[in-house]
Amino acid sequence: MNKGELVDAIASKVDGIPKKQIDSILASILETIEEAVSEGEKVTLVGFGTFERRNRQAREGRNPQTGKPIAIPATTVPAFSPGKLFKERVAP
Repeated sequence: MNKGELVDAIASKVDGIPKKQIDSILASILETIEEAVSEGEKVTLVGFGTFERRNRQAREGRNPQTGKPIAIPATTVPAFSPGKLFKERVAP
């Protein structure tokens, strides 16, 4: 499902709100989550999950073409942990 399909799905469940307004609200929600996580905050949506920033340690990897070891630097990545209700719905 892409963003347009998500907007359509939300519009079918909510009466009286135009798709353009739903798209704007969805964009605002995603932007707010991105800003909060980039600043190191956790965003928890009870029952759905938690968005957070995680640190990956530096490690050694291998070049798949040559097999030679390469150094992979430490980095910070966004992460999502699904909530209990979400997990149960996906894998009953």
